[in-house]
Amino acid sequence: MPTLHQFARQLRLQQTDCERLIWQKLRARQVLDLKFRRQHPCPPYVLDFYCVELQLVVELDGSQHFTPEQRGYDQRRSQYLSSLGIEMLRFDNRQVLVETEGVLQEIWRKAQQKIKSPSP
Repeated sequence: MPTLHQFARQLRLQQTDCERLIWQKLRARQVLDLKFRRQHPCPPYVLDFYCVELQLVVELDGSQHFTPEQRGYDQRRSQYLSSLGIEMLRFDNRQVLVETEGVLQEIWRKAQQKIKSPSP
């Protein structure tokens, strides 16, 4: 069984089209000069895109996230990350493909908001 870091590496190699699209816009400090990491291990989870500086996660959800079981899992995951002071933005793949600019604007807006009012 792979370790969490090995699993994260595997996910980076097997990006979805939506992940690839968003990563091209988040990488290399293109959003407010912030560094985002992709498929970042945060035990026991792997975060799609994570900005350590702002403790901000961007999650992209495929169709598997719409089952009742997965929704419960996602809710527990969100609560756990929130307990660590990590805030999450969640978008479904359809939003990313159809409303790419709107998704990017929301990420930019949230990042700017967190810069202006940093966590204690």
